[in-house]
Amino acid sequence: MKKNKTLVVALAAAALISALAGCGKSEDTLHMATKPMTEQYILGSMMKTLIEAETDLTVEMTEGVGGGTSNIQPAMEKGDFDFYPEYTGTGWNFVLKEDGLYDESMFEQLQAGYQQMGMRWTGMLGFNNTFGVAVTKDAAEQYGLNTYSDLAAAAPSLTFGAEYDFFERDDGYDALCETYGLSFHNTMDLDIGLKYDAIRQKKIDVMNIFTTDGQLASSDLVVLKDDKNLYPSYMCGFVVRDEVLQAHPELQQVFDLVAQSITDAEMAEMNYQVETEGKAPEEVAAAFLQQKGLMA
Repeated sequence: MKKNKTLVVALAAAALISALAGCGKSEDTLHMATKPMTEQYILGSMMKTLIEAETDLTVEMTEGVGGGTSNIQPAMEKGDFDFYPEYTGTGWNFVLKEDGLYDESMFEQLQAGYQQMGMRWTGMLGFNNTFGVAVTKDAAEQYGLNTYSDLAAAAPSLTFGAEYDFFERDDGYDALCETYGLSFHNTMDLDIGLKYDAIRQKKIDVMNIFTTDGQLASSDLVVLKDDKNLYPSYMCGFVVRDEVLQAHPELQQVFDLVAQSITDAEMAEMNYQVETEGKAPEEVAAAFLQQKGLMA
C-alpha cells in the first residue's frame, strides 16, 4: 500500500510540473484551430509561418477540427483556442444565429455581436467562399451568359448538374430557379467529385460550385454573377479573442499584413495545388507569401 501511495504522489507531482510548464509556455504560445478543409489548412500554415516570422510568438495549430464551427466556437469561448479562420455568413447565421442572408453591409453588426463575446474579426483576406453557378465557355458565348438572370432565356436548352444535397436544401436548386425564373431542359444528380468531369465531357452545361473550388483553377468555366444576391457572403477572415490581441498587440500588425491579400482565383489556385498536384499546404502557403512579398 505504501508503494502505491508513493506512486500516486509521484504522479501527482509530475502532473503539477507538467501543468506549470504548460502555463509558462502559454504566455508566448498561441493556439489556432482550422476546419477540415483544404483552404483552411493552407491559411493555418500561412498564419503560423507569418506570426512566427514577424513576432516572438509560437503558434500551436490544431488542424481539421471535426464539426468545424460547431466545435471550434465553444472552444474559443472557453479560451482553448485563441483564433481561427472563419467565414462571415457562417458567423452571422451559425454563431450569432441571426435570420436572413448575410451581406457585407452587415459587417459592423457582425463585429458588434462578436465583441459581446469578447472576440473580434480581423485580417479579412479578401476572398469569398460562397455558392456559385458556372457554365461552360461554349454556353456562355453562345447564349451571352454573364449573370444568373441571363440564364432565364437559355435554361430551356441547358442541363443543370449538382450533387444530391443541392437539390434538397432550402437555398439550393428550387430557390435558384424561383429567384431567377429558371426552367432547365434537364437536371442531373451527380456525386460532388464528378461534377467537373461531367461538365468537361459536356454531359451537363451548368452546375453549382463553391467559388474557391480547386478544380476551377484548371477549368475554362465561366462563373456567373449572382445579380440578385441569392447567396450570402462568406468572406474569410480571422476571429480572435480580444484578450489575446490585448496581450500581444504585435499580432494586429500580422493580421493587417494579410488583409485583402487573396482573391477568389488565388485561393482556388492554392486549393488546386494541394488537392490535384499533391503539394503540402505549408509548401503552397510559403510560396504564396513569398510571391506576395509578405515574407523573404
